[in-house]
Amino acid sequence: MNNILQTGATGFVGGAVLDRLTAERGDIAAAVRTPQTDLPANVRKVVVPNLDVGTDWSEALEACSVVIHCAARVHVMNDQSSDPLAEFRKVNVDGTLNLARQAAAAGAKRFIFISSIKVNGEDTALGRPYTAFDTPVPQDPYGISKMEAEKGVRLIAQETGMEVVIIRPVLVYGPEVKANFRSMMSWMNKGVPLPLGAINNKRSLVSLDNLVDLIVTCIDHPAAANQTFLVSDDEDLSTTEMLRRMARALGKPARLIPVPSAWLESGAALLGKRAVAQRLCGSLQVDIRHTRETLNWTPPVSVDEGFRATAAAFLNE
Repeated sequence: MNNILQTGATGFVGGAVLDRLTAERGDIAAAVRTPQTDLPANVRKVVVPNLDVGTDWSEALEACSVVIHCAARVHVMNDQSSDPLAEFRKVNVDGTLNLARQAAAAGAKRFIFISSIKVNGEDTALGRPYTAFDTPVPQDPYGISKMEAEKGVRLIAQETGMEVVIIRPVLVYGPEVKANFRSMMSWMNKGVPLPLGAINNKRSLVSLDNLVDLIVTCIDHPAAANQTFLVSDDEDLSTTEMLRRMARALGKPARLIPVPSAWLESGAALLGKRAVAQRLCGSLQVDIRHTRETLNWTPPVSVDEGFRATAAAFLNE
């Protein structure tokens, strides 16, 4: 039985990972920011107020053999920091590498780092998905910080012998999802007509259950050592198809007006919303064959199953 330390245990992904671990395993420690954080009774709570270069992880790493590092300064739209890259680096690079060095020194055998597909880049040509072996081309401060953290933990692995597993998720959805995915569900639920009925792109998504299953698989799997894995539901959807299936999961009609993508992109550019149009009209696909074949792993939840679980939670709120 591995003694596991998990960071980011109260986040969207981290909370689901902790739920799975506490249901199936013992000897779990979770790093939280405040003593008031509620955790399951069988989880050892370790208060770590900050994630930076000066954080002392000695108590959290006691008897730890595996670290699952979910905590991060997450990507935000319209970041108002005067130097966003410097802010991302403090947590995502300096904080991560400080934890990894202390984990290796404490005798941890494996460090699982939850990175991001933004390390690969922001978009793909239709039908030409990213792979785990592509040269990274991050485009924003968040993606750059995650790439630098990946490079750093790999170097620590080479120097110390601690195994590193890097997982790059695409857009994650599931119960209690926030941000753009939740907004789209709200629009579908209200029956708002949207000019998104003729989008012929392809985008990869990953349900929270599938991502958690892969993370848990990587705790013990011998073939996961020192690998980088992309993860998705293994079914790519156009924006139009995604909204139709989302509406079906909600039990609502999809009121989608067939406006050409080029018109939407031109209008968005005039309004200074080019990035929004890129996410709605552009493609971002990933090839998970390396993940499937290396680990003999298949996403256990289909897109429709993931959408139904997400919709049910949304409607119950």
